[in-house]
Formats: sequence, C-alpha cells, structure tokens
Amino acid sequence: MRAVARWCLALLLLMPVLARADTLRGTGNLGLVVERATGSVLIVDTTERKSIGRVEGLGDLSHASAVFSPDQRYVYVFGRDGGLTKVDMLTSTIAKRIVQAGNSIGGAISDDGALIAVSNYEPGGVKIFDARTLDPVANIPAIGANGRPSKTVGLVDLPGRRFAWALYDAGEIWIADLTHVETPAITRLTDVGKLPYDGNVTPDGRHYLAGLFGEDGVVHVDTWREPLKAERILSGYGRGQEALPVYKMPHLEGWGATGDKLLLPAVGHHELIAVDLRSFAEVGRIATHGQPVFAVARPDGRHVWVNFAHPFNDTVEIVDTETLKVIHRLTPGPAVLHMEFTPRGNEVWVSVRDADRIDVYDAASFTKKAEIPAQKPSGIFFTARATRIGQ
Repeated sequence: MRAVARWCLALLLLMPVLARADTLRGTGNLGLVVERATGSVLIVDTTERKSIGRVEGLGDLSHASAVFSPDQRYVYVFGRDGGLTKVDMLTSTIAKRIVQAGNSIGGAISDDGALIAVSNYEPGGVKIFDARTLDPVANIPAIGANGRPSKTVGLVDLPGRRFAWALYDAGEIWIADLTHVETPAITRLTDVGKLPYDGNVTPDGRHYLAGLFGEDGVVHVDTWREPLKAERILSGYGRGQEALPVYKMPHLEGWGATGDKLLLPAVGHHELIAVDLRSFAEVGRIATHGQPVFAVARPDGRHVWVNFAHPFNDTVEIVDTETLKVIHRLTPGPAVLHMEFTPRGNEVWVSVRDADRIDVYDAASFTKKAEIPAQKPSGIFFTARATRIGQ
C-alpha cells in the first residue's frame, strides 16, 4: 500500500509538469501574416498550416513589414502610420506599441538584436530604439547635401551593428555604425542617382544595392571596401524600350538571391534582370507575365517565384535559375501580394488579398496543399528570418 501511495503522490506531483509541457511551443515553425485592411496580424503555425492567434490594434498596415528578435519570440511590426509594435509570438499579444513618426516605410534589427531602426517618410530620417523597451536611443535626420530633408527607404541591417539606407529625395546612400549608439558614425555617399526607391543587402551582408526609380539603373555599394564607394550597375537597362506605367513599385527586398546570381525586377518593364554576383554585370533577362513586384528565391536557389503588379496580379510564375526561363505559371486569385518559403523550402505560402486567404503550395510539384482564411492578407514573415542578414 505504501508503494502505491508513493506512486500516486509522484504522479500528482508530475501532473502540473506534464500539463505545462503540453502547452509549450517552439518558435521555429511560427510566422506572421499581415492583415492590412484591419490593422491586425495572424500568428500561424507552418507545420500545422493553420492560424493559432490574431493580434489586433496595430494601426495602418497598408505597407507593413516585420523583423524578428534573435530568439524568434518577438516580432517588430512597422506600420505606415509610424507605428512600431512589438508582438509576442508565443502569447499572441502586444508587448509594446509606440507611434514614432507620421509616415513610416519599414525597419531593421541590428545583428546583436539590441537595436531597432525605423526609416521614415515624415518627418524623414531614421530613428533608433532599444529592442527590449522601445525607448528611443538615437535620431538621425536625413538632410541631404542639398540641405533639404529627405524620405528614407531601403533600410537594412549590416554586420557589425551597422545599418544602410537610401535618401529618396536627395539621391544618397548612408551607412551608419552604431557601435556607440550615442554617437553614430555615418558615411554619406552622395549623388548616387535619381530617386533610390528601395534597397537590400546580399545574404552575406557584403553588397548593398538600391534601385533607381528616376532612371534605369541600380546602385551598388561593396560594404567591405575602404573607403566606401557607390557604383552604378545596369545603367540604361531599358534603353530602346518604352517604359510602361508603374502601378506598384517593385521591391528589392524580395529579390531572388540564387548563389552566383541575383534576379532583379526591372522598373516599368515585363522582365527580370539576372546579375552576376561577382562582376555585377548583366548575364541575362527573363520575359515575364507582367511587371514583377517580388522575386523570391527558394532557399536552395533552384527556383524563383515571381508575382506581378496590376493588372496581372492574379498570377505567379516560377523561374528556373539555371536556364533563366519560366517553367510554370499559377493563378492563385485576385491580388497576390506576397510569397514566403518555409525555412527549408518545401512549401511556399502565398497571400491572395482579394480572396481573403493564404494559399500553401508544394515548392517542388507546385500543387496547392492548403488554404488558410485571412482578412485581406499581404506580407508573410516566418521566424526563420531572425537568422538572416537583411531580413
């Protein structure tokens, strides 16, 4: 009887532990889907292919983006209204929210996870915040060489607690070293071209590229070079062609990085441009269904999935990066806004805004595996981004 009693007592003591273990959850298979029209986000489980929570009250998410803390527990959502919201992925709650500007266009997290940087249209410039508390720690106004304030765009993190961004109105690229956040060390590269509208950094953190909206071309900065220098590549890539009306700006943060090549959307044209990552020379072009918005590479670089601006935004094309040819076309539905691969590339999640759903596709066979209801979904961000430079 005593043995039975001891066993029962041990079981009773163990039951709370078992209950807690039942409710524990890892973060590696979680993600966030922006619901742009309702100021809310979905927390999703990529393994279960389902929504596990909704967080509301995030403000204007019409051009929202997000970055993750190194431990993948927290996501920082940048809203168009200047809102910066820290969301707890495990509890589906807002940990902290501030409104830091009048009009914001994205942000980044430092490589050590300590700083959040936000780029602003209004009043311009970049603001830096403590990642734990969202307390402001630095303010970097964007006053160009012409003496006038500028919108800031294309903000990314670089190794060494650095950030890079472009000054849209001034035609400049700035790189800031925030090793000593009280006294940021800023390198200003001026006269880089007309209207740099977006930027991104290669997966190794070395090469920063900014697209130019005011002229055909791209600006390249090798961040390993001393002194830093901005160089033009792909100048006049649309020469001899009539530029088409641009209904939606392409996004360089969605370029297809595929080992030795980058696939970049050509502004105002129905094509991708392939660029050699060693010489940064053009090595090919891919004719596409419409004007590309995002060109997203499968993690192994074998394929790139491309979506398009209005009026061709119901379509996705898959490009073979060896042959530089379109090998498959899908029509998920009205207003395909974003695509995101699961961490090891077995699936692609596609937001179909005007059908109010997320479609999940097998990345190898291109067959649809699931649909997930969502309210006007746009950006999709998986926690694996926490381990990547520039995301």
